Amino acid sequence: MITAYDRIGELKTFDETKSGVKGLVDAGITKIPPFFIQPQEQGELVSLPVEIPVIDLSGADSDSALRRQLVEKVKNASHTFGFFQVVNHGIPLEVLDEMLEGVKLFNEEEVEVKKKYYTRDASKKVVYNSNFDLYQSPAANWRDTMFITMAPEPPVPEELPTVCRDITFKYTEYIKRLGIILFELLSEALGLKPSYLTEIECNKGLNVLTHYYPPCPEPHLTVGTTKHSDPDFLTVLLQDSIGGLQVLYQNHWIDVPPVHGALVINVGDLLQLISNDKLKSVEHRVLANSIGPRVSVACFFTTHLNTTCNRLYGPIKELITEVNPPLYKETTVKDFILYYNRKGLDGQSALDYFRL
Repeated sequence: MITAYDRIGELKTFDETKSGVKGLVDAGITKIPPFFIQPQEQGELVSLPVEIPVIDLSGADSDSALRRQLVEKVKNASHTFGFFQVVNHGIPLEVLDEMLEGVKLFNEEEVEVKKKYYTRDASKKVVYNSNFDLYQSPAANWRDTMFITMAPEPPVPEELPTVCRDITFKYTEYIKRLGIILFELLSEALGLKPSYLTEIECNKGLNVLTHYYPPCPEPHLTVGTTKHSDPDFLTVLLQDSIGGLQVLYQNHWIDVPPVHGALVINVGDLLQLISNDKLKSVEHRVLANSIGPRVSVACFFTTHLNTTCNRLYGPIKELITEVNPPLYKETTVKDFILYYNRKGLDGQSALDYFRL
């Protein structure tokens, strides 16, 4: 007698080990569990002779023609690709490298050390697990993640693992300063005063997601991260040298190649919503690989874990005209994230639910 595959049972067994995907690799598996196998995408081809822009932020603090050119570059990249990379962003190279190393060190700790942080309680400020949507998504992603709420109310230092504690706080302070610069440029790109997006608290909250993608024995059957867009205002991504990040552009996947010292910036769903589609939150994914581990750090500017924040966000009134009516209904950040998390990474944009 052939018994049906007990998917939920397998998910629970995997989850209860609290050792994540790294634990599977350490156990020496040569075949990935069925719940990691992804459905094949249709109609999307890899490789297109298009490059994601790399923007030099050197002139960001000036009031000159150089800054105006910089604003124009940010505007074009944010509308066309929703993605760009930045260099000369003010964060020392040694800080970037130390942040990546801290993430790697934590994920390669003994299982008993990591288990203390493993949880699915989203109310905690430090949450380590494998796949936030493990029980909702059609297929699991080949990665482990630590989610840290760093602003407006950061955890006490003792809540973070020792090996990445100090660098996480240090790196976050740099990211906050960079966020102010980026939101000023994006405000001007929308034709608004530089402080506009900061004044409506787009950069008030900051969450840090550290991702660890172990080498996969069958990378052609799964992905590191499913196709998705980010449920925030803006994402600042630090990636290592392995690569695998791809952006969907004109129904083709294009690579976002690692540039040592650069940071990847992408528009989030909420920024597309309030800009009334002037800025684009574009779907992207991360391929699984056999040479890893791949390490990345994604900083999400969003306020959804701040329970006192009930601000409604809708298309910015200054951008609305008779020929450019509002495309979205208003929502709180919290409600947007609740919907996003409830549906999981199912390949569908959460923005569709909020369209008028």
